[in-house]
Amino acid sequence: MRTEKSSPYSVLGPHPSVLPLSGIIDDRNRRFPPMNPREYSAEREPDFAAIDAAVRQRLLAELRAIVPATALLTDFEDIKPYECDGLTAYRQLPLAVVLPEDEAQVVAILVACHRHGVPVVARGAGTGLSGGATPVIDGVVLSLARFMRILEIDPLARTARVQPGVRNLAISEAAAPFGLYYAPDPSSQIACTIGGNIAENAGGVHCLKYGLTVHNILRLRVALIDGAIVEIGGGALDAPGYDLLALLVGSEGMLGVVLEATVRLTPKPRAAQVVMASFDDVVKAGVAVADIIAAGIIPAGLEMMDKPATAAVEDFVHAGYDLSAAAILLAESDGTPEEVAEEIAAMCRVLESAGARDLRVSGSEAERLKFWAGRKAAFPAVGRITPDYLCMDGTIPRKHLAHVLTRIAELGEEYGLRYANVFHAGDGNLHPLIMFDANVPGELERATGFGTRILELSVAVGGTITGEHGVGIEKVRQMCVQFSREELETFRALKAAFDPRGLLNPGKVVPTPRRCSEYRLTGSVK
Repeated sequence: MRTEKSSPYSVLGPHPSVLPLSGIIDDRNRRFPPMNPREYSAEREPDFAAIDAAVRQRLLAELRAIVPATALLTDFEDIKPYECDGLTAYRQLPLAVVLPEDEAQVVAILVACHRHGVPVVARGAGTGLSGGATPVIDGVVLSLARFMRILEIDPLARTARVQPGVRNLAISEAAAPFGLYYAPDPSSQIACTIGGNIAENAGGVHCLKYGLTVHNILRLRVALIDGAIVEIGGGALDAPGYDLLALLVGSEGMLGVVLEATVRLTPKPRAAQVVMASFDDVVKAGVAVADIIAAGIIPAGLEMMDKPATAAVEDFVHAGYDLSAAAILLAESDGTPEEVAEEIAAMCRVLESAGARDLRVSGSEAERLKFWAGRKAAFPAVGRITPDYLCMDGTIPRKHLAHVLTRIAELGEEYGLRYANVFHAGDGNLHPLIMFDANVPGELERATGFGTRILELSVAVGGTITGEHGVGIEKVRQMCVQFSREELETFRALKAAFDPRGLLNPGKVVPTPRRCSEYRLTGSVK
């Protein structure tokens, strides 16, 4: 790991001397008054006091010296779009939004906020679904939207070096002339950025075979809260020292701000086909997923949608789905034409044995893409038929799919809410979409309760509360269920090593011991 400690902005004074791995500057003994809790305050850690007017004006003056006037947003109508990410149930206006254009500006902004004890929330495209980019009251939103350059593509090494604001799909588009692409493909890939993908360890429909973001990142250039820059990882298969690359990927902006990433590129397969299997029972479809993996087949993608999901999607995309089926599976094979033909035939045999009533294999590339277009449009499709929805993200062992899907149906009846199941069946990553109307008193609370029960059911069967969307503020209470006190204390120690004051994305992911005690005793947090 390499560390840099310089800043060109003399207006900010000398850059502090740093020790990145031991906590940079250990200012934990300095006095910062607790924050006045508002909005989602029950979820936030640590607490900061509202900044007094003098500190606010000094900070804003320093930020104006760092970026052009058009890159510092403070007016209500300008900061309003940044009050939430894709999880719109949680909203908070920040003190300011800053849109730097280069690395030096990012460093200077972090140094200024660090000196004044002001929280910083890094933001990409704002497509996240767990509230990870929700602002903190009197905090600064650091938008990386202008870091949009693809710096280098190396077709021989099969890598791309990109800035964090580059869209996920743009990497594949740039690599296409070399017969390469970037494998992780979340449903929001046309809009989401690689920086956000790194923060949440995003997956996608093809992560079963090709891995999550963490498996496709080789190197990161990261700015720490005091402005120090570290480079982690490298171009080789391994790097000396601790595996900090895996620690940073999925850290949800709590440890540092990604400035640049080197990603792994994958050769485009020569052929690919999808088989769409229809089932008259959701449980049978769940069993079929486990049977495919048990047969030693690792599809390029293995996705499932139930009847409410396919109905919403078909009306939106016209993908050719079987609307009479209780559930459909999409199973893809890629590789050489011979490998694909053999694997498709093997999957069809397994699916028929599992009770599939109809099988349809894509006959062309256009039809294959159409099948996947429907799956990737599932979230916006459901958004067309309900005023609001919550998207859950629990992950379970595949052998429990049938049981968990049955239990979700029972919970839907208990809470009196509609839902649609759309998920990465191959790795057990569930995405139940719980539909509600926030304008109807009590429905948001019922939807949240329904989601909580699904997440805790996932833990009960040996799974986890998140597979790719992150914890953010949405699932922070369920961290108390997923992990022991000792494990959570280890997480807090890691956070303190990188960010002793707790200024980066505070209140997300890791709950306080007090809040965990309350939740374990009462099932709620005051």
